[in-house]
Amino acid sequence: MGHRETVGQAIQYNTIKVRLYPSVNQKELFQKTFGCCRYIWNQMLSDHERFYLETDVHFIPTPAKYKKSAPFLSKVDNQALIQEHNKLSQAFRNFFRNPGAFGYPRFKRKKDDRDTFTACNQFFGRSATIYITQNAVRMTKVGLVRAVFPRRPRSGWRLTRITVERTRTDKYYGYLLYACPVRPPQPVTPTEETTVGLNYSVSRFYVADDGTAADPPRWLRQSQDKLCQIQRQLCRMQKGSKNYQEMVQKYRLLHEHIANQRRDFLHKESRRIANEWDAVCVRSDSLTALAAKTGGGCILDTGFGMFREMLRYKLERQGKSLLLVDRFRPTTKVCSVCGYVNEDLPAEALRWRCPVCGTEHRRERNAAANVKAIGLGRYRTETAAGGIG
Repeated sequence: MGHRETVGQAIQYNTIKVRLYPSVNQKELFQKTFGCCRYIWNQMLSDHERFYLETDVHFIPTPAKYKKSAPFLSKVDNQALIQEHNKLSQAFRNFFRNPGAFGYPRFKRKKDDRDTFTACNQFFGRSATIYITQNAVRMTKVGLVRAVFPRRPRSGWRLTRITVERTRTDKYYGYLLYACPVRPPQPVTPTEETTVGLNYSVSRFYVADDGTAADPPRWLRQSQDKLCQIQRQLCRMQKGSKNYQEMVQKYRLLHEHIANQRRDFLHKESRRIANEWDAVCVRSDSLTALAAKTGGGCILDTGFGMFREMLRYKLERQGKSLLLVDRFRPTTKVCSVCGYVNEDLPAEALRWRCPVCGTEHRRERNAAANVKAIGLGRYRTETAAGGIG
């Protein structure tokens, strides 16, 4: 099951998302595993807090400590419990490293927590605990689970782990993580002609420095009438009744459909840009903070933060660069031709004329041009200093 790495190769991790169709017994075992993972997380976090109060030392017990007092833990995959220990340890490392970005680990509640668990693959000679067949995924203690594969792994890919998730619409998915030997891409040096600057736009998703823009559908807005209709029907139903549960499921399915539409557009658009340009410059704006300040749900509906992350990894895998510009750098009020700063520019102005050079600017295109200039300038400065940003 293993492979030999050749000189000049690196390991790249790729995920294949498959739809799982477990039997009734397998669903029951999945539910037990979800519950055991939640239980072990809460027990380890509770004991960690108690131990820290008594000794002033951070220590997280291993799952083996709880199996004697909770024998039901032995009925699920031990690797899933070990992964909960690893996740909790990583959560504390993140918190200690950057408390502002990562909050203190919290206890999990059944109604709030995602139903998910992760199990690592173990290899014994030529056999493995997790592997795929033509139409199924084999897992420890679960056996063969029927699956639909959107694509197959390539030759040389090594299955390292699987994450099983149950969505709120009662669908099961498996995320197969493969270690893939690849040749590192040759770094691509961006130029003025092969670099694009993108400025986030509430109305048009983004505007590029050449004036082009993306106009994705407002998926949430388009489905708003349907969502409101379902919510009105829910208000008139008895909570907990069969009709109520069916309507809740319908509501969740519609939200899932909206999320899938958004994700599909973002993948296609980010792939197109990553293939077309050698470097992409964008601002590091916090869209969550912007939406909270303006009260605009339409800002989060665009998914620009997800789009930025998709651009990053798709560019990196081709040796290209995503150049982030500090969110506090002025771009909208600065003339992209002469550098004049128009401090009196009103927020609602879509066009303005530079009083120094006389250039007439479209607000968003001018901002994109400044984003490109700042990002490309930073890249050249860091490259000259011996480090690529």
